[in-house]
Amino acid sequence: MWGMGHTGATRGRPRSFDRDAALTAAVRLFWERGYGATSVGELTEAMGIRPASLYAAFGDKRSLFEESVLAYGRMPAGAFMGKALEEEPTAYGVFARILREAARIYADPTHPAGCLTITAATNVAPQDAEVGAFLRELRNANLVAWESRLRTAQREGELPEDANPQVLAGYFAAVIQGMSQRSCDGADTAELAEVAELALAAWPRPGQG
Repeated sequence: MWGMGHTGATRGRPRSFDRDAALTAAVRLFWERGYGATSVGELTEAMGIRPASLYAAFGDKRSLFEESVLAYGRMPAGAFMGKALEEEPTAYGVFARILREAARIYADPTHPAGCLTITAATNVAPQDAEVGAFLRELRNANLVAWESRLRTAQREGELPEDANPQVLAGYFAAVIQGMSQRSCDGADTAELAEVAELALAAWPRPGQG
């Protein structure tokens, strides 16, 4: 395997670098700049590796990006929506938690603003259309999961019969995407928290109407 037999002068390159740390650096750069605005040279500099190491360990830039997105989804900033769906006993609790945590996470100054899966494919070049499609599929999968949870809530009587789970899921998705963009534009947690509470006020309850 290449990397063996190198002298101390090249210690850590290209074989013995910390792959997880390099991937974390790639996640942060893609999150901060998006896919199209991030070059391979910038990636290798941030990851502390040479281009040959990047290609050998991760494949091409697109493969690295897709792995980065999946890694982001396992981080607290990317996993909070799925955890809310798994852990909250009511649908209202799910969406209240998602919106309130989004307000905190998206504006957290310790990492790039917003949500990587929402912002990373902005203004992708035509040749990178598959990258945009990859992220769109992930977002749409969330939407399907949300709608399914809302339909269950309707069957259980938590939502009134005349509520529309599809529209409600789309509404919360639009709010979340808007919160991500607002954080990228400088909105702080306090502003986003107010948006979250305003969105929750639209929750349809039995007996309304």
